[in-house]
Amino acid sequence: MPITWSNTNHTWNLSGGNVSYVLHVNAARQLMGVYWGKRVHDQAITFVPEDYPGFASFDLPVGWLPHEVPTLGTGWYGTPAIDVVNPQGDHVVSLQVKDSTIFSGKKTIEGLPATYVEEEDEATSFEITVEDSAIGLQGVLTYTIFEQTGALARSMRIINTGSEPLVIRGAQSASVLLWGNDYQIVHLKGSWARERSVVRKPIGEGTYSIFSQRGSSGHEENPFLALCHPSTTEHQGEVYAMNLIYSGSFYASAAVDNANNSRMSIGLNPQVFSWKLEPSASFCTPEAVLVFSDQGFNGMSAIYHKLYRTRLARGYWRDRERPILINNWEATYFDFTQEKILEIARTAHDLGIELFVMDDGWFGKRNCDNCSLGDWVVNREKLPDGLDGLSKRIHDLGMLFGLWMEPEMISPDSDLFRAHPDWCLHVKGRPSTLERSQLILDLSRAEVQDYVIEAVCRVLRESNADYLKWDMNRNMTEYFSADIPVEQQMEVQHRYILGVYRILDAVVSTFPDVLFEACSGGGGRFDGGMLYYMPQIWTSDNTDAVSRLSIQYGTSMVYPISSMGAHVSAVPNHQCERVTSLKMRGDVALSGNFGFELDLTKASADEREEIKQLVIMVKRHRHLTQQGVFSRLANPEGGKYAAWQYISQDGSEALLCTFKILSVPNMPPFRVRMTNLDDMADYESDDGTVYSGAQLMYQGISTHLAGDFSSCVMHFTRKG
Repeated sequence: MPITWSNTNHTWNLSGGNVSYVLHVNAARQLMGVYWGKRVHDQAITFVPEDYPGFASFDLPVGWLPHEVPTLGTGWYGTPAIDVVNPQGDHVVSLQVKDSTIFSGKKTIEGLPATYVEEEDEATSFEITVEDSAIGLQGVLTYTIFEQTGALARSMRIINTGSEPLVIRGAQSASVLLWGNDYQIVHLKGSWARERSVVRKPIGEGTYSIFSQRGSSGHEENPFLALCHPSTTEHQGEVYAMNLIYSGSFYASAAVDNANNSRMSIGLNPQVFSWKLEPSASFCTPEAVLVFSDQGFNGMSAIYHKLYRTRLARGYWRDRERPILINNWEATYFDFTQEKILEIARTAHDLGIELFVMDDGWFGKRNCDNCSLGDWVVNREKLPDGLDGLSKRIHDLGMLFGLWMEPEMISPDSDLFRAHPDWCLHVKGRPSTLERSQLILDLSRAEVQDYVIEAVCRVLRESNADYLKWDMNRNMTEYFSADIPVEQQMEVQHRYILGVYRILDAVVSTFPDVLFEACSGGGGRFDGGMLYYMPQIWTSDNTDAVSRLSIQYGTSMVYPISSMGAHVSAVPNHQCERVTSLKMRGDVALSGNFGFELDLTKASADEREEIKQLVIMVKRHRHLTQQGVFSRLANPEGGKYAAWQYISQDGSEALLCTFKILSVPNMPPFRVRMTNLDDMADYESDDGTVYSGAQLMYQGISTHLAGDFSSCVMHFTRKG
């Protein structure tokens, strides 16, 4: 059984894949988390409280216990999993186990994205109810262990069983104690155009936190945190990881207590969150996905990739090869005509490109970024045949047609704002902060949500679009609503995200065959919440090939390659002015959902032929890059080389991608060792050379990369 109870040890053992998670109920009926790691048999783990000296009342024994749901007020002083202000006005919460239930499969979470199962035997779930009867508070903790991978999904439903309102001031979806403090912290840090660089450092003393309070998961940090041992590498060693399936402000921390044990937690950011919970009402936290690997970071990533690619992403495009696209943004920006758009599309079609995407500037009076957001009506001065006419002419070429929209935004210079000036997030009597000359619609309000749903659905119907890029180009300021009571204004950020999810659910359900791609100034909302509704996300506005090595490398720590948009753009690059070869740009973009961001009509005959061959190569290999098993081999952060590989699900094919960043004189060729091949099998490269699996993995293969910014892609077919 995946989940078992021991009357002797008073423990529940949750096991799946190579992972076990053990909970214990002590004599005071408190829930303890006593083990998370490599799979053990049902009776292997017991819990005996350690005999701490207790010389002073400043260190109460309760503070050293491995609480599964830590709370404030009775001697525990860390970040609480539940922080509630009760009717008496204090924060004291004391939770005892009330009951539990085990069932096959997995439930949905009301109003929130989450992992799922297609067959009940894929996972087993466990619900345990804890309560504080003194204040009328219950927490229903839900754990789902996935049978194949051992990934553990956690969430919590907080219920007010009393007769007076409660105020939730903090809610962590997961809080886990790890014994000892010999760990390093790993997280993904960045900014616009520098998203998700891998940071790794000793855990140190005290509390290390990462967070967003921007109203989105953000460019600066990603809702992911891991602890590992100093000896852990990409291929070996233990990793404990948490990822929050949520698109709003979050908080994650790793702390070492004065008993020298470490605690990880992740959930909503208490700095920008509270929630008034009326009697009989409930509140659901976002889902956290916990992954343990004893095969290094690639082992961790393989679990996240498989789960998110097949049981978080959904719909028609989940398992299908994604089309190669051309986006006109960097080719024209706002300055285009219908004929120019069609000229780019015709050229793209001749080169084998499958999808044309009409970016910003097609609506309202949008000739620059200072107006018209919210007015989703075609600009017929630019597109005299309308969206329907343009779409038909693109479709007549044999291409798919796509659009860019930014539905969550409103321009002060727009008909929508003039009609509904209170529909934006704002504080009455205070100037609103403009970013990119735009404000954010108040999506905590149902009537605003309904407007966005109607507007997006109308555009998709009129244009007969096959693809929609959904952008969101600023962070929240003045995040208050004209439609919410004063004492509940700190609910606005979370209500906004719930509104976004309601809108996306309605739109995606209405147009199930449309390929949706999320975007937020590039990778500013690259998270599992968006991936649940849209199977791919624009990884970064920075399309420079060298920059993308680090961005895509870091993103792959958690998110599958099938989720990453990766395009070839013009040189000098528009973000950092670097010049790289078309081959290098193509080989880097191959490692994602491939596309172009340039004016193909300006390409020379030689460049067009090279692009045509590049398109052929991508079509040949995209089943591998989008559906295969991915492994990182060499980290680009060293500034010299990067490498990664893909292996087909049946092991019959492999693709090796290697990159040189900067040359060093008198250095031997870059030798890279592949992984996860059959060391008893032979593999033939496309040039006819045969290598043994042992040679490719243990001796390695030299890739002769000449000069700065060079690349090599090698395809292997297993023989026999």
